[in-house]
Amino acid sequence: ISYQIAVSSFVTLKIFDITGKEVRTLASGFHQSGLYSKEFNASNLSNGVYFCKIVFEGETITNRVMLIQ
Repeated sequence: ISYQIAVSSFVTLKIFDITGKEVRTLASGFHQSGLYSKEFNASNLSNGVYFCKIVFEGETITNRVMLIQ
């Protein structure tokens, strides 16, 4: 999962299942501005819909992810 931070800030990047339960935290901490990439190992998760939520600079972005293994 790739993302870009325009201004240095505290960042959280989490994965949630369809029920809203957090299944993974991929990033949590202060990031300098720049481009980042995090690997999401979903080998122990079931196929289905998940949500990727990133929070930074007071902004929240959520994207739907379809997991098919």
